Amino acid sequence: MSDPSDRVRIGRAAEMLGVTVDTVRRWADDGRLKVVRSDGGQRLVPIDEITRLSTARRQASIDRTIVAQSARNRFAGIITRIEKDRVAAVVEVLAGPHRLVSLMTAEAVNELGLKVGDEAICVVKSTNVIVEIPSPRESRG
Repeated sequence: MSDPSDRVRIGRAAEMLGVTVDTVRRWADDGRLKVVRSDGGQRLVPIDEITRLSTARRQASIDRTIVAQSARNRFAGIITRIEKDRVAAVVEVLAGPHRLVSLMTAEAVNELGLKVGDEAICVVKSTNVIVEIPSPRESRG
């Protein structure tokens, strides 16, 4: 947790958790979500805190029966872990209640410019997980 790249701003944390920024602030104030302060006083949320809270929320939810399933399985989420050596890489994506892990080449990670905290879409076909990058969001300004 000492690596600053393993932390995100509260707006990004809210997006990752599917809640509002006010909810993240409230959770931090209540001690439900641990935050750290930057040198400038900005609140930053460690990625492992987001993973912990997402897991806790998922376990607390009621399981629902699946009544239909799409043949095209695409999971939008946030990259929570990258382990890479010279040849191979493991990329973990937290997509709502799902934790997806993709095994790919280190070259693919470099070409895609993947970083912890980035948005990604996992496409699942059989036992393969393919990571895509969504186009940038348009400004609403």
